[in-house]
Amino acid sequence: MSKLTDVPKRILIGRALRSDRLGETLLPKRIALPVFASDPLSSVAYAPGEVLLVLSIAGVSAYHFSPWIAVAVVVLMFTVVASYRQNVHAYPSGGGDYEVANTNLGPKAGLTVASALLVDYVLTVAVSISSGVENLGSAIPFVVEHKVFSAIAIILLLTIMNLRGVKESGKLFAIPTYVFVAGVFIMIVWGAYKGIVLDDQTMKAPTADFEIKPEHQGLAGFALVFLLLRAFSSGCAALTGVEAISNGVPAFRKPKSRNAATTLALMGGLAVTMFCGIIGLAMATDVKMAEQPAHDLLRDGVPVGPEYVQNPVISQVAAAVFGDGTFFFVLLAAATALVLFLAANTAYNGFPLLGSILAQDRYLPRQLHTRGDRLAFSNGIVLLAGAAILLVWLYGADSTKLIQLYIVGVFVSFTLSQTGMVRHWNRHLRTERDPAARRRMIRARAINTFGAFFTGLVLVVVLATKFTHGAWVALLGMVIFYGTMTAIRKHYDRVADEIAAPEGPTDDTVRPSRVHSLVLVSKVHRPTLRALAYAQLMRSDKLEALSINVDPAETKALKAEWERRGINVPLKILDSPYREITRPVIDYVKSLRRESPRDAVSVIIPEYVVGHWYEHLLHNQSALRLKGRLLFTPGVMVTSVPYQLRSSELAKKRAKKRQEWNAPGSVRRGMFDERPKEATAKEPTAKG
Repeated sequence: MSKLTDVPKRILIGRALRSDRLGETLLPKRIALPVFASDPLSSVAYAPGEVLLVLSIAGVSAYHFSPWIAVAVVVLMFTVVASYRQNVHAYPSGGGDYEVANTNLGPKAGLTVASALLVDYVLTVAVSISSGVENLGSAIPFVVEHKVFSAIAIILLLTIMNLRGVKESGKLFAIPTYVFVAGVFIMIVWGAYKGIVLDDQTMKAPTADFEIKPEHQGLAGFALVFLLLRAFSSGCAALTGVEAISNGVPAFRKPKSRNAATTLALMGGLAVTMFCGIIGLAMATDVKMAEQPAHDLLRDGVPVGPEYVQNPVISQVAAAVFGDGTFFFVLLAAATALVLFLAANTAYNGFPLLGSILAQDRYLPRQLHTRGDRLAFSNGIVLLAGAAILLVWLYGADSTKLIQLYIVGVFVSFTLSQTGMVRHWNRHLRTERDPAARRRMIRARAINTFGAFFTGLVLVVVLATKFTHGAWVALLGMVIFYGTMTAIRKHYDRVADEIAAPEGPTDDTVRPSRVHSLVLVSKVHRPTLRALAYAQLMRSDKLEALSINVDPAETKALKAEWERRGINVPLKILDSPYREITRPVIDYVKSLRRESPRDAVSVIIPEYVVGHWYEHLLHNQSALRLKGRLLFTPGVMVTSVPYQLRSSELAKKRAKKRQEWNAPGSVRRGMFDERPKEATAKEPTAKG
């Protein structure tokens, strides 16, 4: 079985890496930026459109509020980036929001943040992939006709890329991300030059001559405020993924905190510049958007109809600036579609890292703390992919529906994290006496206080404006994650208490009075003789061979062969009138335990070791069932004595010819304790 799975595994994800090569997978800033910031950078492809879609409810006259909404988003982005720069310096171990909240606000707050982030990471994959599929579908009809299939296929492709390792996937994702950023900046600069310097009156979007039929005309007072708040909360999609850098600090090269803080600043500056630039060009080129374009967009006073395809804001602006169908237009369109797919990579790096930390804290299964062949947290990557595929399938890969679930989780984590940082600085200020250090702490506390207030206010706005539109599903997901992780922690705590080594003597530490060993025998052959030799070596107080009488002729032949060979181990035959093997052995073992409760019973089972997967179906089935039953019998020890058949030896020789063969059952849990001195990664993988 190992041979069958090993070759495809190597083809898909590459050769296994030694644990002491973890340092080679650490990221420089130029690779870390596209790896961790592809989500907030790519969100400028749809966040401006979400703002205009909401404002269109009040008609085109409400568009003049969009620059002010952009300013509010920019202030929020700078606040969050400045706050998280404090986080990465104070908590460089990779726990991010979870570690901050858990340390400063308590386990319940930490678990709330973790639940919010896990939900947000899953939604990031689902929203980004679905949005990318819809953008690609405008050029390739097959994609939009098979939207769910295409989205799932892309998720699987991203999963394979990430299973190959963070650094390798980062190199793959860097080029399209930088092409997208460069394309947007060229569009902004060229558009500004044409509009301001050349005063080009022909720079108009394809929808410039359209009219918008308002759903609610003449909004004022509270209704207008609510609409603007809803537009602002939609624009806050530009902030999703900002927290991923603070969660991924261990993946950076040294100095880790400084490199992570620099990457955060670069990401924030690029994102707000692109967001504002696209909003400004959309206003200058008279872009028109509507939530229901078939009815609400009017061409010459007539609705455009269901056959009309509403292109994203960035596509319309690119058509106005570069010209529809030109080289730069096609290049930006291709880069936009690709970077939306790659935006999911932020979650592919954040989710497994957070899952590893939660597994170390016993809130998730410990398998999520295991690094795979390529030193990535493979189990977390696969779990994320499975959850995202389920969400895409349930919502039909419809980004309009999925985006309503978005943002809630990330602002829950923002708010609790910044509140935790305020408490962090308060605690340190009580003991710090150095005036320079105190000034730095007070400044950092002021930044985090403003961040906590602002993000908390935005969280209230998001919940108020998006709850009935789907945000309740995200909250339900958070509750499910919280409950599941709490139950897992209680289970691990209960087991830890149960198996904890006691200080004084107990039944587990008292030596058994005698050991009664049983060797299970079906016939006299080499595996049986090896098991008998091993049992005699153990020098048990009582040793006997045990066989089940299912076929009288075979039992008679066994007795004769036993006597002929003069084996000096008593042979006991148990009758089985119903031809069962497991039950008579279990009943006999239990009877021995009842007769001598202080005695230990050792059951020794000879087993074949085979080399082909189909041979597992032909051998050892009775032994597997019997071992499974005996494990639930107190005071009984089960020992397997393996006998390697020739097929297993040949399979082992074939496997060793392949480079870096891994024995079945080998598990890589983090770093080895002993590794070469030149290894660059010296931090425990528990952090990341």
